Amino acid sequence: MATLAICCIHSVKAQLTDLARIEYSFIPSSRSDDQYTRLRAVLNYPIKIKDKDYLVVGGEYNRIILNLEEDYPFNTDQLNRLHIIDLSLGYTFKCKNDWRLGLNINPRIASTLTNSITSEDLFLNGGIFAIKDRTDAKDIKRPYRLVLGLTYNTTAGIPYPLPFVSYFRRINEHWSFNVGVPKSNLKYTFNAHSVLQAFAALDGYFANIQRPIVVNDRVADHISLSVAVGGLGYEYCFTKHLIAYTYVGYTFRLNNVLRNENTDEVFRLDELNAFYLRTGLKFKI
Repeated sequence: MATLAICCIHSVKAQLTDLARIEYSFIPSSRSDDQYTRLRAVLNYPIKIKDKDYLVVGGEYNRIILNLEEDYPFNTDQLNRLHIIDLSLGYTFKCKNDWRLGLNINPRIASTLTNSITSEDLFLNGGIFAIKDRTDAKDIKRPYRLVLGLTYNTTAGIPYPLPFVSYFRRINEHWSFNVGVPKSNLKYTFNAHSVLQAFAALDGYFANIQRPIVVNDRVADHISLSVAVGGLGYEYCFTKHLIAYTYVGYTFRLNNVLRNENTDEVFRLDELNAFYLRTGLKFKI
């Protein structure tokens, strides 16, 4: 169940780097009538507390559209729309020797929202991160960024923090790489505006079903998706901070599951691997 912490990691990383983002994701299935679409909007507002210390207040909305057209042994109508609404509060401050600490708390509503919001729709995520950023350093040949952290997610099924590691290194003027979770990549920078990359990434969600579904005499209270995807991405930098991006790939693991109140598996939805598209526009620090 650790892969269900993916959304928490995404939210924390976005809060520390992205001020605004709009995004569209699409996974059709070539051998199935089912389709997955996600619309995403992110907005973060940094408030300077003192020199190099910031409080970051933000929010994120994900609307997930599931077109479940296969012949399932239950009514899929209430699963057509899922809503994930995040509020986030973070604080980041400068430490010694190029280190920066970041903390985040992220209350979330994740639900079908077919009825009024209840406690079952509410989740709590968060994390603490140590960041050593030498990407702008002039005194080293291969600038780098190292992020070490712990994340906590109430939907992960693991009652303790999970480790997070991300390491970025610029090899030379054109090549760089990032190794970590939920995304690793190898980038080639053509110029100040164009960047091509090969990537492998994880994505997913976890949401409450307000009107539980009975499948084969078992009750499903939640729905989750975890995806592992690889492919190519392209970024066009209008400026240093404003970036348009498109990622195209293929899922090599797609796990879409109805779960009970203990997050045990009740029923597997279509799991045929398929084409993957994610595109958007972001404004980042």
